[in-house]
Order: sequence, then C-alpha cells, then structure tokens
Amino acid sequence: MKTDNPLHNQQTGKDGESLAASFLEKKGFKVLDRNFISGKYEIDLICEFKQYLVFVEVKARNNAKLEPEFAVNKAKQTHIARAAEGYMRFKKLNKEARFDIIAINHANGITEITHFADAFYPIYYK
Repeated sequence: MKTDNPLHNQQTGKDGESLAASFLEKKGFKVLDRNFISGKYEIDLICEFKQYLVFVEVKARNNAKLEPEFAVNKAKQTHIARAAEGYMRFKKLNKEARFDIIAINHANGITEITHFADAFYPIYYK
C-alpha cells in the first residue's frame, strides 16, 4: 500500500505505529493494545484477527537503504515473544499467537507499508 502521509524524523516510530494500526484496522484487525511492556520487553501493537492474537512489530524508516523489516533480528524476535508471553499471562488469555511485522518506508514523498503476516516463529536463547 502506498500513501502520501509523511513521517517526520523525531516522530517516525510513533507515526509508524499509528499508520500501522490504521492499516491493520482497515484489513479487519482489532487493535487491543499499543506499546505493551512486560519487564524490559515491549510490543508495538497487539491485535485480534480471526482466531489469532497477533503481536506486531512496527519498523518505520525515512529513506531506508535497507528494508525496515530486516531490523527484526533473532534477538528482537525473542524479546517480542517474551513480551507476548507476559501479555498473555497478564490478560489471562489462551489464544493462538502469531507474530507479524509492519515495515514502513518513507522516501521521496511516498510512504510504503508492507505487512508480513506470520513473519517469524520465536526461538528462545538462554
């Protein structure tokens, strides 16, 4: 999806999360929470979609040379999974979890939003 909604340097993360939430809502997702923190770990967006509880990492960049989604490395995936476990315990939920990435890149006045559904399966490291 392309839009002409610009992202500003200082607000790139917050603006990206708002764009991602709106994008997902248009696709039928219900946004339950934003910026949930469990210990030292954070999840950008938590949504319901069909039978899934979807934990979404949003990566937004201005004029990125590398695709933003590549910033979600194995360590980041582990952190998201740990926060997801904390969320499910805190909310006493027992739903099937899914991990998505929303990559947002703003360059030359155009914002591109890419949704990677079921983007990763967390592996825990000691």
